[in-house]
Amino acid sequence: MAISIAAAAIQPLSWDNITCSSTSSSKLSQLSCRQFPRHLGRIQIGSNGLSSRSRRRILPPVEAKKQTFSSFDELLATSDKPVLVDFYATWCGPCQFMAPVLNEVSAAMIDKIQVVKIDTEKYPSIADKYKIEALPTFIIFKDGEPYDRFEGALTANQLIERIESALKVKQ
Repeated sequence: MAISIAAAAIQPLSWDNITCSSTSSSKLSQLSCRQFPRHLGRIQIGSNGLSSRSRRRILPPVEAKKQTFSSFDELLATSDKPVLVDFYATWCGPCQFMAPVLNEVSAAMIDKIQVVKIDTEKYPSIADKYKIEALPTFIIFKDGEPYDRFEGALTANQLIERIESALKVKQ
């Protein structure tokens, strides 16, 4: 949800003394003149609700095998197994969730499928070609052609089941 507020309508908050000027009769200026308790200075919103203590979340390192191809079509044409392409963006939360999941799936299905990630902001022409409208979007390519397509974040087991069923059903 995006909220746009004019800067002149918001009064500055001070933890010790909050002053409110009544030069504006708008509801926004009246609402901005609320005093907040000191203990709410550092609030984190997480899966366990509100927390005032800061806990760092340590994510496992993402291991990627970088390969260079002259074109995406060359990558698809030279692959000897189906290719799972993850269309993502760096700012996309569900896409970031999928990074370790894709590492796990790649390791588990190393003999069955090749996993490739494409940043839609760095390669918009590829994203446009395959009509990527939601992130993350996954496309399984077989023999250089789109074979199956699905969107959204999945667990490793769900993704493996989806890949295996797609390859079995359409063979």
